[in-house]
Amino acid sequence: MRSLIATEFLSLDGVMEDPVWTRPYWNDEIAKFKSDETTTSDALLLGRVTYQGFAAAWPQSPDPGSAYFNSVRKYVVSTTLASAEWNNSTLIKHDIVQAITNLKQQNGQDITVHGSAALVQTLMQHGLVDRYHLLVYPVVVGSGKRLFGEGVAATLRLVDSRAFNSDVVALVYEPDRK
Repeated sequence: MRSLIATEFLSLDGVMEDPVWTRPYWNDEIAKFKSDETTTSDALLLGRVTYQGFAAAWPQSPDPGSAYFNSVRKYVVSTTLASAEWNNSTLIKHDIVQAITNLKQQNGQDITVHGSAALVQTLMQHGLVDRYHLLVYPVVVGSGKRLFGEGVAATLRLVDSRAFNSDVVALVYEPDRK
C-alpha cells in the first residue's frame, strides 16, 4: 500500500495560502529536503488551484526540479475543470475519497500532495493522510487558509524534525491512529 504525504509550507500561525513569504528563506538545505521528497514519490495529488499554478509555472521553469514535476504522474481533484492537459495528468471528478483510496492500494511509491488546502482537509477527515511534511517559516502572516482550519481536530506523532540555518523548521508527523 502506498503512503499519502501532505507536504506544506506553513507560517508560524498556520497559514499555507499563497506562500510567497517563503522565498527569502529558500536555501540549499530546504531544496535538499524538497528534493528528497521527490525520490520517494512517483505521483502527485493536487487540488484545482494548486494544479493550475503548477501547470502554469513548471513547464517553463529552469529550476532543477522541473523535470520531475513535468514528468511525474499527476492526479487532479476538481469538479469544475473540464480537462487536465499538463503532461501525465488525470482528472478525478467523482467519488474522490474512493478514487484516492484506490490509488493508495496500487503498487508504487508515495503519493505527494502539495498545497491544496481544501483537498488535504478532506483527506484528513477521511483518514487518508499517512504523513505530514511541514516546513514552518519564521513569519506570522495574520490571515489566509490554514492547514488545520477551524474545527479540525487531529492527534499527530512527531517522527522527525530538523532546523535549517534559515530559521525554517522541518517537522514530519504521522497521524496517531491508536
